[in-house]
Amino acid sequence: MISDKDRQQAETTGLVTARDLRRVFWRSFQMEFSWNYERQMNLAFVYTLIPVLKKLYSRKEDLAEALKRHLAFFNTTPHIVTLILGITVAMEEKNSQQKEMDASSIDNVKASLMGPLAGIGDSFFWGTLRLIATGIGTSLALKGNILGPILFLLVFNVPHILARWFFTRWGYVLGTGVLQRIQQSGMMESLTYGASIIGLMVVGAMTASMIDITIPITFGTGEAKTHVQDIINDIMPCLLPLISFAIVYWLLGKKVKPLTIIGGIALVGTFGSWIGLF
Repeated sequence: MISDKDRQQAETTGLVTARDLRRVFWRSFQMEFSWNYERQMNLAFVYTLIPVLKKLYSRKEDLAEALKRHLAFFNTTPHIVTLILGITVAMEEKNSQQKEMDASSIDNVKASLMGPLAGIGDSFFWGTLRLIATGIGTSLALKGNILGPILFLLVFNVPHILARWFFTRWGYVLGTGVLQRIQQSGMMESLTYGASIIGLMVVGAMTASMIDITIPITFGTGEAKTHVQDIINDIMPCLLPLISFAIVYWLLGKKVKPLTIIGGIALVGTFGSWIGLF
């Protein structure tokens, strides 16, 4: 995806080396360590760039200005933040070499990338990959298989770490042209839409397979006995798990606290089991 022309241009521009990009990559793992309600990831963003900025700006005044520049509000999906970091490094390198460059363009590029990348990253990593990893891990863990938590961590973190490393290099090589290339190709909308569909499919499958609600009530006697659960299954298989999921989703949408919902589920389940409903 990186052309030879882009790669050669990046290698000949100057100051930033592969070692510098590796330091950015490793520091990017703490993007939410200093999260705050005012400017969210801004402190961690500055911390990640410090080694590169110190190398690019020898004058104390220029370094201070660069550090202050990145204290502005910043927030995006942490798993792909390295794409923005790579682009920012490329722009800071250019700014350190070309004094006529408008430094405010660095902030503008960061601001324009935060939202679109958060849409893709949240849909894929939080809405899709995490659910797939949870489904695999939970299904094994319920059977007492030690591979459950291990596979959960591997399925989620291997793609995540590879994405961090790849986007660090890709963002730096492509520089400011990356956003324009993605938008012109229509990739942004397609990736977001596709990730959302996969996420919904995974949620539906997990709802049907992992929520076990049955009603043991029967009517009649002998061969004429009718099970209420059979009637419900004839209407729609896994209808009760779907209804319970919809209720919990609705309550979350109403800003009901998760602990309150969990407590309510425990009370309803206990009472229903006591009277023979479940």
